[in-house]
Amino acid sequence: MLTTISEASAGSLTLAKVTAEATRRLREAGIDSPARDGRILVAAAMGLEAHQLISRPEMPVGPAELAQVNRFIERRLAREPVSRILGSRGFYGREFEISPATLDPRPESETIIEAAIELVGSGAAVNDSPLRILDVGTGSGCLLVTLLAELPRSTGLGTDISAAALEVAQRNAHRHGVAFRAEWKLARSLNGITGPFDLLVVNPPYIPTDTIEELDPEVRDYDPWTALDGGADGLDVYRELARDLVRVVPNGWAVFEVGKGQAAAVSELLGFARVDGQPPEIRTFRDLNGVDRCVAWRARH
Repeated sequence: MLTTISEASAGSLTLAKVTAEATRRLREAGIDSPARDGRILVAAAMGLEAHQLISRPEMPVGPAELAQVNRFIERRLAREPVSRILGSRGFYGREFEISPATLDPRPESETIIEAAIELVGSGAAVNDSPLRILDVGTGSGCLLVTLLAELPRSTGLGTDISAAALEVAQRNAHRHGVAFRAEWKLARSLNGITGPFDLLVVNPPYIPTDTIEELDPEVRDYDPWTALDGGADGLDVYRELARDLVRVVPNGWAVFEVGKGQAAAVSELLGFARVDGQPPEIRTFRDLNGVDRCVAWRARH
């Protein structure tokens, strides 16, 4: 971008011109939302808030600032997501650090938060004791940290198979003032986890292995494959977790994110997690696009 403009003439560039050129390059490359991405990246490169692009259109752009804009735009042209370039992503009204070790939080995953709060109640406590939350495969910690912030009478444990991801989650917990109510453990699935917990949340890998290559480059090339690959049919982790639900969440809710079209299959799998042969309670929740995005399970006694 703008590589033909010399440093001597760069001083004549304005914020408006640079933003327009960034948008043009992204649009011509077929990037989704080129104007939005261009504004965000130019503002970040300049150390400005996005609204300042409108309030200060004639602000001059110097050579060093132009070089940073160029670097950001080139990374987006390589299909790196904006959130990866900036190192953070907004989720449920809060900003979360992300890294190559963590899944990039998606708006659809906010459905887990809405479902969990509806199921346990915003002032949730159990017998006047804090609500105990388990977040399996916590990644950036966005689910657990958000729930701890939204449910002040709660404590939580976040697990992951990646030590690097847990470090990011811990920093996010400190950032949002809930670190004193959070614990973290290196673990796979529910191995080594002792309950009981009152609420389990999980956004498991649910992409069938053979279809990962078909994903957009922003996902396929930048999200950890361990956070995407759900096995041959995308349901491996649900099967694994279902075996231990009664032990870990004997009296509480477990809320699972599911892929589009998977809700019925996941509901059927979870239906085998029973106490004394009693079929569990199963509920589904839709995201803002009307897609069944979460399946919730609770044992009946």
